[in-house]
Amino acid sequence: MTLHSLPAQNATAGPAAPGKAAPRGGRRLLRQRAGRQHHAGPLTYVLLVVMAVLSLFPLYWTMVAASTDNTRVSQTPPPFLPGPNLFSNLARAWDEAAMGKAMVNSLIVAGVIALSTVLFATLAGFAFAKLRFTGRNALLTLVIGTMLVPPQLGVVPLFMMMADLGWSQQLPAVIFPTLVSAVGVFFMRQYLSEALPDELVEAGRVDGAHSLRIFFSIVLPVARPAMAVLFMITFVHAWNDFFWPFVVLDMTNPTVPVALTQLSAGYVRDQSLIMAGALLGTLPLLAMFVVFGRQIVSGIMAGAVKG
Repeated sequence: MTLHSLPAQNATAGPAAPGKAAPRGGRRLLRQRAGRQHHAGPLTYVLLVVMAVLSLFPLYWTMVAASTDNTRVSQTPPPFLPGPNLFSNLARAWDEAAMGKAMVNSLIVAGVIALSTVLFATLAGFAFAKLRFTGRNALLTLVIGTMLVPPQLGVVPLFMMMADLGWSQQLPAVIFPTLVSAVGVFFMRQYLSEALPDELVEAGRVDGAHSLRIFFSIVLPVARPAMAVLFMITFVHAWNDFFWPFVVLDMTNPTVPVALTQLSAGYVRDQSLIMAGALLGTLPLLAMFVVFGRQIVSGIMAGAVKG
């Protein structure tokens, strides 16, 4: 064996034996592989562009329809470029549907429901995931079973209950029946079962912490990514909810979906005005996603890395 063949042999050598350092050439190769960036192919970018266009097209069409008049929207083929009447239609929809009061009501309803659902669902999820008590499995089965019951079956008795409490046509009638959801409880239970180690809970017990102290000091930091996701899902669902607010509220105290029904009243429906109202009702959700979207995604990624 010659001296000139030694570097090549070291560079192509296999993994070093246990307890011995890897050859210099092997370490350099490992560093190059670790720092290598993986680039997506052209097909991946094409699929991403197609999915982005399909996702944004309904919003774009809403803006196009809201910027024209009713005659132009009804033509065949329909317009695909924005018209000159966007701001005038938005002003008409704002005045005719009382969108100012409706947005304030929807913000109160969706905010309170989302916050209470996140708090109560996290508490219940922690109890079902990490605490040991009699009847835990039976209670969890009962909670999951409520998801199988159609909500329309409880409309009549729920409306009678709200009327007896004097909450008819008031926001508490929309808020209190949905302060917590079985879906949220099951979601948080599944997340905490995997993301929260039993050793952390036992360490808190050893330090003398009670269950609430463990919840606020240990569980909440671990559950923050799932809580952010649950908050967004619940907020959007409460903001867009139409059926129960339409039953229990009226036009004097509406939420945004209920107020939009005022725009479709009449013998001839003004589609451009309806689209303008729908665009107004969508703008707060878009603004919230723009402001808090990065924090939510980073929280989800942080929770994935911890797992």
